[in-house]
Amino acid sequence: MKIAKGASIVGISALIVGLDGLAWGATAPTQFEARVEALEAELQALRAEMAQVRAEPATPAASEPPHLSWSGYGELGYSRPTNAPAEARFDAARFVLGSAYRFDERTLLQGELEVEHAVASADDHGEVALEQLYIARELGRAVQAKIGLFLVPSGLLNENHEPTRYYGVFRNHIETAIIPSTWREGGIGLQGNTTSGWRWDAGITTGFDLSKWDAASEEGAESPLGSIHQEGSFARARDLSGYVALNYTGVSGLRVGASLFTGGVGQGQPGFAGSRLALWEAHAAWQPGDWDFAGLYAHGQLSNTAAINSAFVGEPTLVPESFFGWYVQGAWRGLAATAVRVVPFVRYERFNTAAGGAQPDRRAYTYGLQWPLARGVVLKADYVDFSGGQAGDRVGLGLGYEF
Repeated sequence: MKIAKGASIVGISALIVGLDGLAWGATAPTQFEARVEALEAELQALRAEMAQVRAEPATPAASEPPHLSWSGYGELGYSRPTNAPAEARFDAARFVLGSAYRFDERTLLQGELEVEHAVASADDHGEVALEQLYIARELGRAVQAKIGLFLVPSGLLNENHEPTRYYGVFRNHIETAIIPSTWREGGIGLQGNTTSGWRWDAGITTGFDLSKWDAASEEGAESPLGSIHQEGSFARARDLSGYVALNYTGVSGLRVGASLFTGGVGQGQPGFAGSRLALWEAHAAWQPGDWDFAGLYAHGQLSNTAAINSAFVGEPTLVPESFFGWYVQGAWRGLAATAVRVVPFVRYERFNTAAGGAQPDRRAYTYGLQWPLARGVVLKADYVDFSGGQAGDRVGLGLGYEF
């Protein structure tokens, strides 16, 4: 039997005496004596327990447990080429789960695990990949360091690529073909913020591996850097890269910024020595009232391509010396608060993944509508029209979510 700390022994004794008085008139003397002896033994045990409780030091207050949070996003899409309806496809493009674990007030683990295209196996196009995995540490009230695998702060989309945050069923061509989408590198980065609305980023990371270039495939023509991106998987790291980025959000509804990423891409491999990459971009986004405008320009340059391409003579896809792209976009959200809730948008893009050669620039118009079904859920429909023919023209339908 246990009692609460600080319980009154006097009260217990009084209770025992009262019970004994009742028992005296109801039982024989031998029974009464036996009961008194049992109660006295129990009282002695209670007194010993009270003495032990008083002797124990006070238990310190339990510390607040570490904080674990979950997030995620996903998208499903239907695409139907207008000149090749037999190539229509439905795809469970992405399913991503993210977690953040706060070890203390200054130290945070951030991770994201992604499944692409529904099935990952040796015979399928899907994959399972880490989108991010890093430790962030607050160095001061406005400066943070991170170490691990993290997204490069380039453009408007790379760090904010959830389907509820961009217009269109699929991500725009410039921030997939020129700036590779969900581009992450392993390394160390610093980020700082000011009270006036400036954010700066700088870091040293892994880079690209030009020895992965496949001149016999069209992958490099679709996205030069996407085809040689290492994604943190046994990444060659003889040649490291560096980045800097600056963004301003000090005016409500406005974001302007630019970034530069540069480094060697030969990675010490035979035939690729001396090749370097310089990729820079500038962007702006403005949301005055019900309007939403955005624009971006990106340009990449690879050095020593002539010597490298001498080994690829006769192949269909040579290493480009330069590549570029830009877009402007506008959306009207005036119906978002009504029963209709539809948001129309239009985007114009111009890009070339092998500029300076025989390949002409590509131009595309995208017209679309978006319906926010609930907070964090959106339905999308669009039509992409490439000028100069129907190649690439398509109708798209999509569903995206974020939590």
